[in-house]
Amino acid sequence: MGLKKLVLDVLKPIREPTLVTLAKNLSKVNGVREVSIVVSEMDVETVTLVVTINGDDIDYEEVESTLRELGVALHSVDEVVFESEVTEESEEAGEG
Repeated sequence: MGLKKLVLDVLKPIREPTLVTLAKNLSKVNGVREVSIVVSEMDVETVTLVVTINGDDIDYEEVESTLRELGVALHSVDEVVFESEVTEESEEAGEG
């Protein structure tokens, strides 16, 4: 359960890290199952990316830390999907 999906708008230097390096490092974050990166804009020194991360109980703090360590700036969090755990108790409360 927990955090299932993040869509992030990020800015990285033109040369390093490569998209593959960024994706590999983000895929190592706890709870991450899939990373998709799309280039949305390029200029002389930077690349703007849309990073989509899917998984189960994604560790958001670790995502932020990984981006920082790679020199990638987080501009915004554009989408979040969070799934809460449904228990028998909460299901019974909904039936009343």
